[in-house]
Amino acid sequence: MIKARIFRDKTGLIRGFCIEGHAGYGKKGSDIVCAAVSAIAYTAVGALDELAGIRGFSEEDGHMACSLPQDLSFEAKEKAEIILKAMYIGLKQVEYSYKKFVSVLDEEV
Repeated sequence: MIKARIFRDKTGLIRGFCIEGHAGYGKKGSDIVCAAVSAIAYTAVGALDELAGIRGFSEEDGHMACSLPQDLSFEAKEKAEIILKAMYIGLKQVEYSYKKFVSVLDEEV
């Protein structure tokens, strides 16, 4: 199962995320659930880099993590929040369709 943890501050703003595991929906290389989650996550980190100038995520087989720096400008924070909210919506939509294979959890940090 893929577990996506979304880290929020006390005000509800998304500060980062961690996605771990494998869906197990299909064979490695043709698992549409893993592909969907990967596409959403890579789009988010690419957009953070290209649109908000935020670089820095880690990845290994079955694991991706991203944490926003504390010293972001107001403009970068706004862009990051929109990007990460869009990622969250996409992940929740995949979870809705494939509940046995994806879990999206909110955590306060």
